[in-house]
Amino acid sequence: MAENGENQPAINSVANETKEKSGLKNLKQYRWWIQMVIYSIFVLSGQSIGTLLGRIYFENGGNSEWLQSLVQAVGFPILFPFQWLNRAKKDPLDTITTKASPIVLASIYIGLGFFVAENCMLYAIGTQYLPVTTFTLICATQLGFNSIFSYFINHQKFTPYIVNSVVLLTISSILLIFQSKSGDAGSAKTSNQKFIIGFICTLAASASWALMLSLTQLAFRKVIKRETFDTIMDMSIYQCLVGSLLLMIGVFASGDWRRLSKEMMEFKQGRVSYVMNLFWTAVAWQVFQVGNVGLIFKVSSLFSNVMQILGLPIGPILAVIFLKDTFTGLKGISMALAMWGFVSYMYEYYLDHLKMKKIKAAEAEVAMVSERDEASRV
Repeated sequence: MAENGENQPAINSVANETKEKSGLKNLKQYRWWIQMVIYSIFVLSGQSIGTLLGRIYFENGGNSEWLQSLVQAVGFPILFPFQWLNRAKKDPLDTITTKASPIVLASIYIGLGFFVAENCMLYAIGTQYLPVTTFTLICATQLGFNSIFSYFINHQKFTPYIVNSVVLLTISSILLIFQSKSGDAGSAKTSNQKFIIGFICTLAASASWALMLSLTQLAFRKVIKRETFDTIMDMSIYQCLVGSLLLMIGVFASGDWRRLSKEMMEFKQGRVSYVMNLFWTAVAWQVFQVGNVGLIFKVSSLFSNVMQILGLPIGPILAVIFLKDTFTGLKGISMALAMWGFVSYMYEYYLDHLKMKKIKAAEAEVAMVSERDEASRV
C-alpha cells in the first residue's frame, strides 16, 4: 500500500502529461481540418472563376494566348503581404525539421516554374478553342494521370477503387471527342481542326499538371521537410515568378505586346472590363495556386487533384449561366462518369482514413500503457 502511495504522484504526472499531449494533438488536428477547408475553398473557387474569366476574355475579342497564359502566373505579388505578415510571427504549433540549401530550393523552384509556364500555355490554348464544359471535363483526366505518377514517384498504392476511378475518368474524356459542338458558346467560331488542337493541348496539360503535382509532393516530403505556412507561400510565389518570366519572354518574342493596345480598344465589353478581366483572372489563379500547394503539402498531390475534380460541375454551371453553354446528352454521360470516378476515389480515401485512425489509436494506447507501467516501477 505504501509503495502504491509513493508511486501515485508519478502515475498522476504521467496521466497529466498524456492529457496535455492529447490536448495539443487535438488542437493541431482541429487546425488541420480548418486549413483543409480553407485550401479546398481556394482550389474550387479559384479554378472555376479563373476558367470562366479566361473563356470570357476570348469570347469578347481577346486573342493573345501568351497574355492569357501570363495572367495565370503573374499574380503572385498579391501574396507578398501574406508572406511578410506570416514571417513576422512564429507559430508554436509549426514544426521545422530540415531546411534545404538555397541552391537546391532554387533548382526546385526553377524546375516547377518551367512546368507552370508550359501548363499555362497549354491550358490557354484549350480555353480558347474549347467550350467551358468540354474543357472542364477533359481536365478530369488529371486524376487518372496523377494516380499513375503518384504510384511511381510518391509510392501511392493502387487499389480496385483507384483503378476504377482512373478508368472512368479516362472514358469520360474520350467520349468528348465524339460530341457535337452545336449550342456551345463559341462553337461557331471553332473549326474541327481547332477543336482537336484544343483537345490535345488540354489533355497534354492535364498530364503535365499531374506530373508537376507529384513532383511538388516529392519535393515537400524529401527535400524541403518544413511544416510551415511560410513554405507554402514560398513555393507558390517562386515557381510562379519563374513561370511569369518565361511567359513574359514569350509575349515579347511573339510580338503579342504590340497588339495588346488595339486588343484592349476593341474588346467588346470595353477597356475597363478588359483590364478587370485580366486582373481578376490573375487573382483567381493565385488563390487556386495557394490552395493547390497547401493541399499537396498537408495531404497529398492526389487529394489536391481530387478537390480539383470535385469542382468540375461548377465551371459548366457558370458557363450555362453566363456564356449560354448547353448540356448535350454525351456531356451529361461524361460528367456522370467523371463524378463516379471521383466518388470511387473518395471512398478509397475514406477507407484509408479509417485504417490510419485505428492504427494511430492502437499506437497511442500502447504508448500510454507503456508509460504507466514505467511510472509504476519507479
